[in-house]
Amino acid sequence: MHAVLHALSITGSMTWEITWALVLGFALSAVVQAVVRKSTIVRLLGDDRPRTLAVSAGLGAASSSCSYAAVALARSLFRKGADFTAAMAFEIASTNLVIELGIILALLMGWQFTLAEFVGGPVMIIVLALLFRLFLRDRLLREAREQAGRGVAGSMEGHAAMDMSVTREGSFARRLLSGEGYTSTAHVFVMEWAAILRDLVIGLLIAGAIAAWVPDSFWRHFFVAGHPLASKVWGPLIGPLVAIASFVCSIGNVPLAVVLWKGGISFGGVVAFIFADLLILPILNIYRKYYGARMTLFLLGTFYAAMVVAGYVVELVFGGLGLVPDQADAKVPMEHVTWNYTTVLNIVFLVLAAALLVRFFRTGGRAMLGMMGGAPDAVHDHHGDGSPSSHSSHGTHGTRGPSD
Repeated sequence: MHAVLHALSITGSMTWEITWALVLGFALSAVVQAVVRKSTIVRLLGDDRPRTLAVSAGLGAASSSCSYAAVALARSLFRKGADFTAAMAFEIASTNLVIELGIILALLMGWQFTLAEFVGGPVMIIVLALLFRLFLRDRLLREAREQAGRGVAGSMEGHAAMDMSVTREGSFARRLLSGEGYTSTAHVFVMEWAAILRDLVIGLLIAGAIAAWVPDSFWRHFFVAGHPLASKVWGPLIGPLVAIASFVCSIGNVPLAVVLWKGGISFGGVVAFIFADLLILPILNIYRKYYGARMTLFLLGTFYAAMVVAGYVVELVFGGLGLVPDQADAKVPMEHVTWNYTTVLNIVFLVLAAALLVRFFRTGGRAMLGMMGGAPDAVHDHHGDGSPSSHSSHGTHGTRGPSD
């Protein structure tokens, strides 16, 4: 019982440390998503040119999602005509280049990790695009498109299909500050929390348990921490494999990354580990449903290679610039709740979260939660009053929906 309570106390300390940052990150993301329509995204992802991939990454970073929703949305974009490489770039950015991830990394691990994530993410996309150009054959792509067209359910299709953006015209400020803008922001905010909450809780519990029960000596041996060169080579190779086996995706893997960094994994290994949220076993199974077994193996190989390369690039660049923080200073948050800046910020942002939550439930939010699982062929939009509606998207390829 003492061991369990110790693990739970670490989980609680981590949760308290990052609460305000999570609320802030999701609120900022919700503001962006409230004024960016998903139909606009499809029209901008028609090929795999460098400019298009840059746009894909930017839109993905603005369209924060949990890993499951990001994968479902990428499949939806692909079915509606988006280029496959551009859709994958969007998927990577929407989980690994988002505001809330950067804030949490800075808070728990240091600003160097935030910078490394935003450097490594584009590197991963570039490497993936090159691998697709070299090895993705038309036949495999046709098979994947046929399988995607079958609309086999995976996870979070309903959430991915929802377009909760403001439908009224006008400037950014006018649309955002309107009643509909408040409603859209509240809907995006709560739905993103609903999508990520399970993985976040699991990640915190796993991180707390490992921090409490697994001695650092085990991780130091596992990551070859006593041999500087070997650990730098080994870290990016093993980091994604640890992530695949952890079953934890999206922001939920950051607390575990803290434990691994303290245990001795290399700087590049941490980055590769965090990127691998799109390769955990449940998501690989969803790829199989979405695109078929052959494309799943192709994605596993190319994604893994891109993550490893990104980890090595980050290790070399940051090591050369002297930006790798001292591993001896790494620590897992274990402080008790005290009256400090964290407590003040948590109170302020929890009040903001409560206001958005009230708005959500007063404007049809309960029905939206019921549609999260949804069908992959259902498209959910807003009426002018902010209430959700749904209609079938069969036969809408190349046409504009109500949210346009």
